[in-house]
Amino acid sequence: MPKYASGKYSKAISDRSGLEFPYKEMVKEWNGSLVHMSEYEPKQPQLEPKPMSADAISLADIRPDRIENAVPYLLPTNSFKTYEAGSRIINVTAPGHGITNGDTKRFRGAPLAITAAGGSFQFTNPENFDGITGANIAKAAGYTITTGLYVSGARISTDYSVANFFHFTVDTDTATKGEVSGGGIGCSVGPVTLSA
Repeated sequence: MPKYASGKYSKAISDRSGLEFPYKEMVKEWNGSLVHMSEYEPKQPQLEPKPMSADAISLADIRPDRIENAVPYLLPTNSFKTYEAGSRIINVTAPGHGITNGDTKRFRGAPLAITAAGGSFQFTNPENFDGITGANIAKAAGYTITTGLYVSGARISTDYSVANFFHFTVDTDTATKGEVSGGGIGCSVGPVTLSA
């Protein structure tokens, strides 16, 4: 191994600035340049980035989303209203109901505190009003729903009316007076069959 002089009295020229500096104050940069210690620049960390792994694509132990069971929609108190005397059309007030025109839905009265054998829920019938029986409204097969209000012999289908009202035609009963609200408290509209 060769022995070098200490350079205690020597001068060196900086590769960066071209200026003369004492040899003992010179340092070597990462790229091999001999520069004065005042000119020294460390290696930029971005020149040697740390290796990055790819983004994760999937989660471990995933399960498919569960399909929610359809549930009854609670109606306001006395939300049923007969159209006119002798008519079987009933308008229903149901703010933000989300029902699609032509859906088949079943009406139920207030739920009972007990359940039937097998765990199925039991409901009362809506209250009778204006010649319409609650049992007829709560028909097990349900009714085809038409969204919007039925007024003056025609369906009103404005955005507000469709979003907040719908009507149906009961099977057998007809209204006695018309324009009478009823049904009572706790009535709901929902799927024909409920599942847990």
